[in-house]
Amino acid sequence: MPARIDLEQRRKDVIEAAFRLVVAEGLTGLSLRKVAAESGLNIGSVRHYFDDHRNLLVAAATAVGDRMGKRLTRYSTDTLAGLEGEAAVDAVQVLLEELLPLDDERRVESIVLTEFIVAARVNPIFRPVTEQMAADMRQVITQALHVLGVPGPAEEAERLIAILGGLVIDAVTPHGSLGADRLRKTLRTHLRSVLVTGRHGHRG
Repeated sequence: MPARIDLEQRRKDVIEAAFRLVVAEGLTGLSLRKVAAESGLNIGSVRHYFDDHRNLLVAAATAVGDRMGKRLTRYSTDTLAGLEGEAAVDAVQVLLEELLPLDDERRVESIVLTEFIVAARVNPIFRPVTEQMAADMRQVITQALHVLGVPGPAEEAERLIAILGGLVIDAVTPHGSLGADRLRKTLRTHLRSVLVTGRHGHRG
């Protein structure tokens, strides 16, 4: 059993090294040789886990998708039932902040995911992972809004996804370089317009 754990940990270490290289150099910097050097292993050891460059890329894309997916599934949307006003805003904010680069770990994930989403435009090997992530995110957000009784939850989820995507791009690129406080404030302002102001407007 310890040997098995060691193998799994070493594979995770290689993936973490791949993430660091993507953050530093983009996908063009992700080679087996560089990953071996970054992870402190010889290239033969890296090939034990990923026999070619393509497998390494797909594994890294899958890993970042899995990590972000696990973040979302920590929260059961059933716990949102009955929440209103600021309590509803607080709950959805906590859920969606899992997808924003608000600390080092989430920033790395956001950068790596962004690189793979852009790469998927021309490289079909990344599309299954990025499309599955998008579908999972859409489902969770739509379900959360449905439980909260938001009218047209699917359409509102699309608006939220667009806002999240824009915030991530602005946070991890020189285009915007938004800080954590700004990300939180912008997200909260939109959530309040949907869950507080918008509700009052419908009732009026």
